[in-house]
Amino acid sequence: MKATIITIGDEILIGQIVDTNSVSIAKHLNAAGIVVREKLSIGDDRAQIVEAVERALSASEVTVVTGGLGPTKDDITKKTLAEMFRSEMRCDQRVSDHVERMLAERGIEFNELNRSQAMVPACCTVLFNAHGTAPGMWFERDGHVVVSLPGVPFEMEHLMQDEVMPRLKAHFSLRQIVHRTMITAGLPESMLAKRIEAWENALPPYLKLAYLPNPGAVRLRLSAYEVEGESVAREIDRQFEALRKIIPHNIIGFETATMQELVHKILTERGLTLATAESCTGGVIASRFTAMPGASAYFRCGVVSYSNESKVNLLGVNPADIARYGAVSEQVARQMAEGARRTAGADYGVATTGIAGPAGGSAEKPVGTVWIAVSSPERTVVLLKQCGTDRGQIIDRASAFAISLLRDCLNGK
Repeated sequence: MKATIITIGDEILIGQIVDTNSVSIAKHLNAAGIVVREKLSIGDDRAQIVEAVERALSASEVTVVTGGLGPTKDDITKKTLAEMFRSEMRCDQRVSDHVERMLAERGIEFNELNRSQAMVPACCTVLFNAHGTAPGMWFERDGHVVVSLPGVPFEMEHLMQDEVMPRLKAHFSLRQIVHRTMITAGLPESMLAKRIEAWENALPPYLKLAYLPNPGAVRLRLSAYEVEGESVAREIDRQFEALRKIIPHNIIGFETATMQELVHKILTERGLTLATAESCTGGVIASRFTAMPGASAYFRCGVVSYSNESKVNLLGVNPADIARYGAVSEQVARQMAEGARRTAGADYGVATTGIAGPAGGSAEKPVGTVWIAVSSPERTVVLLKQCGTDRGQIIDRASAFAISLLRDCLNGK
C-alpha cells in the first residue's frame, strides 16, 4: 500500500515556515503499514494542485493533502478539489454551527468569509474538525482515496488520529510495517559498521538495516515491510539482543532514547549530584538535563562562564593559567569542572571551553576546538575534541561529547 503526501503553501516554499505536517502524517501512515512513496511541497496554485493530485492518484492508493483550506481568497485547495472531482458545493450545517459557535466564544464576528468554511464539495465525506474552523475532506476515485486536511499542525494531527487513520484501516486491508531503532554512542558510523559487519550480513533478507547518525550517537533502525507484525517484532528483538553482545558498552537504548536520559537515570538511581560549567556551549548541557522531569533531584547548578573574568571569579580558575595556556586549554577545562563541582557541592562537575566560531580560531586552535572535562571525587578526566566548523554544529557536538564523557565516568571508564 503506497501513499503520497502533498503540502500546499507558498510559505513553505519560501522558507517562512518548516513543514512538520508531512513528518507527522508519514509516522501515522507507516505505523498502519502504508509506505510513503513521495512527499511534495507545492505553492497555492490551482494548476500545481491539480498536477500533483493527479500524479499522486496514478501512483498511490492514498493521497494526503494539507493546507489551503482557510477562509481567504488565497486558500484554493477546496475549490480546486471540487473541480477535480466534478462536484458542486454544499453547506454542511454541522460545520457552520461549529464555526459560528467557536468564533462567538472568541468574540469574532461570523461573516461571509467564515461562513464559507462550511461550504464543502458535495461528493466528499466531511471530516469534522473539533479544533478549528476548516473541516477535513475524504474523496474516493476508482479505489483510491484523497484526504484533504487543514495546514494548522495541531488541527491536522487530531484529524489524522481521530478521523483519517480509523477510516483508512477500515477501508483497506493493511499489512504491517515494523520499525525498531537502537541508539548507540561512542563509535563513529564507519567504525560501528565495521564492528557489526558480520551481524549485519547475517540478518534475514526481509529485515533492512539503516544507519542514522546524529551528533554523539548513531541510530540503527531495523525495518520490515508488509509482514506479520508480531513474529517479525520478536525476530527484531532477537537480533538486537545479539547485537547487544557485540557492542554492550555502546548501547543507550531504543527509539528516542538519548544520552542525557541515560545519565539522568544513572544519577537518579545512585543519588548522585551534578553541576555544569559551560563556556562555548552556552548552557546547552544544563538545558538538556533540566528539560527532563525529575532533574531537580540531582542537578545543583549551571554556570555559563563565557568571559575569562567569570571563569576566575565564579569557578576559581587560575588567571595565570589562562594567561599562559589560553582559555581554551586542558588546564582551564580541568579547573572549570573542578570549580563547578566544588562551588555547587556536587558529586560531578562537567565543563566545556572551546572556539565555536566563526571567528577566534588560529592555526594552533582552529574553530571547533573544544576541551571537555568531567570532575568526580576520585579524578578529573579531560578530553580534546574537534567538533566541526559550523557554530551550531560545534555547540551541539560538544554538548553531546560532554554528556557522553560524563556517562563513561559514571560507569568507571
